[in-house]
Amino acid sequence: MSGENSGPLAEDHVALDEIELYGELMIAASAAAEERLSPARIDEVLRVGRDHERKGRGRPRP
Repeated sequence: MSGENSGPLAEDHVALDEIELYGELMIAASAAAEERLSPARIDEVLRVGRDHERKGRGRPRP
């Protein structure tokens, strides 16, 4: 089976999106003045409720 996206080296878009989200959450946590992020701030960072804006892979940029 040959193809650009086949085999063990093919990109896993879901994993890449999760890594990006995790990174954004870590940046927000390190910049926060509080010891912990509030649930509302976590939702804001992860853009919860904005799935309708997604088109293909990746998230919308501000």
